[in-house]
Amino acid sequence: GRKGGHKGRARQYTSPEEIDAQLQAEKQKAREEEEQEEGGEGATGDPKKEKKSLDSDESDEDDEDYQQKRKGVEGLIDIENPNRVLQTTKKVTQLDLDGPKELSRREREEIEKQKAKERYMKMHLAGKTEQAKADLARLAIIRKQREEAARKKEEERKAKDEAAMAGKRLQSLSLNK
Repeated sequence: GRKGGHKGRARQYTSPEEIDAQLQAEKQKAREEEEQEEGGEGATGDPKKEKKSLDSDESDEDDEDYQQKRKGVEGLIDIENPNRVLQTTKKVTQLDLDGPKELSRREREEIEKQKAKERYMKMHLAGKTEQAKADLARLAIIRKQREEAARKKEEERKAKDEAAMAGKRLQSLSLNK
């Protein structure tokens, strides 16, 4: 065998059946407390239930009271943490589906990156970026070189043609003799 953990005890695991039994016991205890509270408030419990079903505003207040119930020591200590966000549930009628959807940071950055790329491509095609200017300068140099090479080839071809014509003339003159 293995020894227990560093705290000196062997581990004890709770079975799922025990966990379910504990949860059911807690729910039953909460129901009994609610029944005692309702019974202690007034002798006529049924009219209150009918009134709550008719008037939805009071049921909203009861939901808020239920959310404010705290477990353990939380009920005794008031926490004023400005960073703490209270979870509030919204009803379907309160949701604003038509309003603008807030994008996450990554989505915003991705959209900005795409827009910047499009702007750069427009500027590049217009020849206003440094890279486009360098490319255009290189193209101009290459065009000049090609024009010069084509001109030299043309001159060499003409020179060969003239030499060939001069050679033919000499042959024709020598043959005529």
